Amino acid sequence: MTATSTPSPTSQTFTDAVALTECDAEVFDRAFTAITQPCPWPKAYGGDMVAQALVAAALTVSDGKTMHSMHSYFMRPVDIGAEVRYEVEVLRDGRGYSTRQVRGFQNGKAVYVCLASFATGEPSGTFQATAPADVPGPDDLPTSADYLEDRTGGTMTDTSKAYWSGGRSFDMRHVPGPVYLTVEGEQSPQQAVWVKPYDDLRPVEGLTDAQRDTAALAYVCDYTILEPTLRVLGLAWADEGLVTASLDHAMWFHRPVVMDDWLLYAQEAISVEDGRGAAVGRFFTTGGTLVATVVQEGMLRAGGSR
Repeated sequence: MTATSTPSPTSQTFTDAVALTECDAEVFDRAFTAITQPCPWPKAYGGDMVAQALVAAALTVSDGKTMHSMHSYFMRPVDIGAEVRYEVEVLRDGRGYSTRQVRGFQNGKAVYVCLASFATGEPSGTFQATAPADVPGPDDLPTSADYLEDRTGGTMTDTSKAYWSGGRSFDMRHVPGPVYLTVEGEQSPQQAVWVKPYDDLRPVEGLTDAQRDTAALAYVCDYTILEPTLRVLGLAWADEGLVTASLDHAMWFHRPVVMDDWLLYAQEAISVEDGRGAAVGRFFTTGGTLVATVVQEGMLRAGGSR
């Protein structure tokens, strides 16, 4: 009998998520549909909506402007493996900037909304925040699969273990260790995560490589941005009774990014209060160039429903 090998992790989950289909608009100027991707949680991953809305907005901007910011609210849980319709309103097209509103609908209800701004760019001075120093490189850190190989506990199932190990399209390596089962390292408000696609990102019909890579950054950022708020509280993802949900999300794209190498996602919790946690994250290239900033607030709950 031939042994069955485990399939190699792939980034196709992400590229499948951002493959949108245009449809008739019912509310605004343009509309697109997309399918949320499998995950082991009760409802769809929030990064699906952020990346899909980014793509929907970008598909309505045809004069060469690129997205520089988007601001989102998650209003209702979204079904997994189901269609979401994104309605895009063209709010403004100026010489230097364009603005879009995107609303996501599922089962006849609004589930997500964002504003997105695009810019031509112009000459200016330059400054950026500095990347954190003395962070171990990704080659010196275990993969999620290596870390979880012989570990069990909490609410982790075989399905969630497989998902954390290789089902999220991106290799993610934590500094200090991850918070899947326990809080590895100090109960500190800071952490960093090295991020890289498992393989070369596939082309996505209708998108330039630059648009696809910007969407990839938006997609992956939601996986770990609430972890500093868990870490400072001594909580792990697999803790019994822990319920989290993304509430709102803001992202600024400072410089072009090519998703073919490691990025350092430096994160810090900035507040935990009233059942909500807020954190800021910055993406740096291996050369220390700041490419994007994320701020997100999420629900942190010991039990119950959203």
